[in-house]
Amino acid sequence: MRKYLLSIFTLIIPFLTFAQETAEEVGIDQKIDQVFGDLTGWFVTAVFYKIPFSDTVQVYWVLFPLILGALYFTVYYKLINFTGFLTSVNIVRGKYDDLDHHESLVGAGDSTPGGDAIETIAIEGHDGEVSHFQALTAALSATVGLGNIAGVAIAVSIGGAGATFWMIIAGFLGMASKFVECTLGVKYRDIAEDGTVYGGPMYYLTKGLKSKGLEKLGKVLAALFAVFVIGGSFGGGNMFQVNQAFQLVENITGGSESFLHGRGWLFGLVMAVFVGIVIIGGIKKIAKVTDKIVPFMVVIYVAASLFVIFANYTMIGDAFAQIFNGAFSPEGVAGGAIGVLVQGFRRAAFSNEAGVGSASIAHSAVKTKYPASEGMVALLEPFIDTVVVCTMTALVLIITGNVTAENASLNDAQAILLTSGAFESAISWFPYVLTIAVVLFAFSTMISWSYYGFQGWAYLFGRTKKMEYTYKLLFCVFVVIGAAASLGSVIGFSDAMIFAMMVPNMIGLVILAPKVKKELNKYMSAIKEGKS
Repeated sequence: MRKYLLSIFTLIIPFLTFAQETAEEVGIDQKIDQVFGDLTGWFVTAVFYKIPFSDTVQVYWVLFPLILGALYFTVYYKLINFTGFLTSVNIVRGKYDDLDHHESLVGAGDSTPGGDAIETIAIEGHDGEVSHFQALTAALSATVGLGNIAGVAIAVSIGGAGATFWMIIAGFLGMASKFVECTLGVKYRDIAEDGTVYGGPMYYLTKGLKSKGLEKLGKVLAALFAVFVIGGSFGGGNMFQVNQAFQLVENITGGSESFLHGRGWLFGLVMAVFVGIVIIGGIKKIAKVTDKIVPFMVVIYVAASLFVIFANYTMIGDAFAQIFNGAFSPEGVAGGAIGVLVQGFRRAAFSNEAGVGSASIAHSAVKTKYPASEGMVALLEPFIDTVVVCTMTALVLIITGNVTAENASLNDAQAILLTSGAFESAISWFPYVLTIAVVLFAFSTMISWSYYGFQGWAYLFGRTKKMEYTYKLLFCVFVVIGAAASLGSVIGFSDAMIFAMMVPNMIGLVILAPKVKKELNKYMSAIKEGKS
């Protein structure tokens, strides 16, 4: 298969070179972009419609279901985002692994939309594909990315230092939403006879709502989610990532004088080869890569942030004063709601993706017979992604004096350079490290989103090898296109699809909330008793 993949790339190189030259001469990619924008503009406008609260404050409507849903789950599960934190850490550490000891059983899984989740019973050899830690890192690899660097820079520029406060609040609330969707992901997953796991909102919307007597609604919502996640995987989870990574690499290597200038396809081709090698192996291969890349990325980034912060230790007190004083000012509130929750979430698949449903696809592949155990693990994601990593970025920007209104108009590539410059003020060589980190961020996001998109693809078109390789080859081709073309409308449309994933997902989460509470009580009782 790898030889076949390389052969495809060899065949498309001449076409891409010609397309690039043609684009430079007549702007064909801009023309395609304009036509596509005209056709899909209504959908993007509907998803990104802003509710005007005043002349200066306008809030995207999709934020309300996300925030209100997260607040509801926080109350409904009795502050699980706080009370369950230490338990979550212990699960990742392996303290409760003995609860998953089980006898050998006969079969594995049932056909969707089958009975109520017999596939959650751990089957000897077929209890899942990855460990709790690997599932966590695979999902984190799709969330920790450009939004933590570019999105935060734009957010604090729009809303001031006070926006950081609302970002932290959003992170804590999102932990509850992530807990619900990832518990359901495991509870209603399918496990094929060969042990391959198929999970995510498509399955808990179909099976879960059927168990509530809402079979037709479940099928419609599942199909909508599958379409949205496929679109999001090609655009926001692929083309946007490689495009932004290329722009930064081109800039750091000389800008218009760089040997890469005008050769985005070449960068894309290299990335596509590496992505293709990983994703052909499925979630096990993806998890083996992400469980090494993600901890490395997070540790390096946080360590550098702490170095900058403590190198300017005399300004730490003032930075926190700016955060708390600005949090409740009109500018701060606008920055928190619009700047952080939109720029941060939109430009890295909602930053922590809480409420969107995508992460439950990765978490569904975990080895466990207690669905709530993985829900508990998943609630760590928004904490790591938003409360820790995004806050570190914000503090660096505030302390180094890079929070100014003039920066609010920056695009993502410029915002990355702004953050890079902030680090450079204390660590002269860090921009080169950050460039490598951004490429790794983009790479890890792409391989995880390829898995998300494939699961939606398999749900709609079947689980055959032919369908699998068709999707993965298409994904790799889009990597090359994303690096070479300027397709803003295509990426805008895919971003809208990622936002739209929230609608069917949140409907299912609210309806199925009681099922999750039962699973939580079952798992906590098992921990208390110390036996399965």
